[in-house]
Amino acid sequence: MRCARRLALRRAGRPKDPLLVIGVGVADPSQAQHDIHATTPEKHLEQELLAFVGRGVDGPRDDAEFNDLALRLFAYQFANNRPYRLLAERRGRTPATVGHWREIPAVPIAAFKETLLAAEPIDGAVEFNSSGTTRPEHKSRHFHPDLTLYNLNAQRNFKAPVLPERDRMRSLVVFPPRDELPNSSLAHWLTLMVERFGAPGSGWFVSSTAGLDAPALLTALEIAEEPIGVLAASFGLVHFLEYCQDHGASVSLPPGSRVMDTGGYKGRSREYARDELYAMVTERLGVPASHIVNMYGMTEHGTQFLDAVLRDHLADRDQAPVRYKVVPPWARTLVVDPETMAEQPAGERGLLLHVDLINRASALCVLSEDVGHTVGGGFELLGRAQGSQARGCSIALDELLEAVHGGSR
Repeated sequence: MRCARRLALRRAGRPKDPLLVIGVGVADPSQAQHDIHATTPEKHLEQELLAFVGRGVDGPRDDAEFNDLALRLFAYQFANNRPYRLLAERRGRTPATVGHWREIPAVPIAAFKETLLAAEPIDGAVEFNSSGTTRPEHKSRHFHPDLTLYNLNAQRNFKAPVLPERDRMRSLVVFPPRDELPNSSLAHWLTLMVERFGAPGSGWFVSSTAGLDAPALLTALEIAEEPIGVLAASFGLVHFLEYCQDHGASVSLPPGSRVMDTGGYKGRSREYARDELYAMVTERLGVPASHIVNMYGMTEHGTQFLDAVLRDHLADRDQAPVRYKVVPPWARTLVVDPETMAEQPAGERGLLLHVDLINRASALCVLSEDVGHTVGGGFELLGRAQGSQARGCSIALDELLEAVHGGSR
């Protein structure tokens, strides 16, 4: 416990890596050369994507520009990513036949566990792995030659929905830091957010060795005098709230405080519905639903999707909060039929398919195993695929494996 308390008192340091601050007011993304002197296709695409993402979530939603970048990125990955090329050829989708981003073939998300989806050498690349909670030895592997584009996207995508009206906030993190979990995209993402947006007093309250230090976190919340942010993996948030329930503890955080959570809601003995968990947050921490932002992200795609609820509330406090995920200009999300892959009518349930320009060096079109539907200008996550939806995911994976293992090139 003492080890965990020392961890909880660690303060957020200032970013030493200049890549962490590109595109957030410190440097011009269009000038982010980071020792790029060659004019190779991937470096040229990287520079264009940095400029595109650098405009932020409120940048022009130019479908023609997105389409051009997506088609050129597909052509690059088709030429350099063998498993992806074999799958695309099996479906009759090649750079010569695909004329719009909606036609780009998707890889099933489980493919990142079954084969190497990399368009560039992985030596020296950053490797992110999924948690592998079902089979620890069977994890997704996603390689990033460097994190410049990933970090820029992450920071732009966090600021608008979580800190729309301020530049920094003291942040208490309910997940281990990057140095303890170097292959966790979530640990990296949360650490990056604290480095860039955390005010003095920010720190971590979970250790990969000692677990959650609930007493220290409760104390930190009880003494907070200014608005505070809790950034949490959802399961860690559940365990902390259950601790508060067990001990009859509750706090009323200063107005303007907020909670950002990501992941599933399983507790010690059961799984919570999202609305039930958020009601617990309001009851135990005094944070209203309008100030609880959910982040949906995966190891297999570089873009994160966050609720617009807080930002919309601050823009119009008289409107009841509507929860939906914002799709930034550098991504597109489709809701598709699990068997035909046809786009579903607005509001109909289907599998979420992401076309993500941040996946520059892997596969830009990923079919998830998550079910959702369109809401407002984005989508909402409804749960994991089951039944026929899960069979659709399995069929897509079988198709990829047959293409890879049946191919001769």
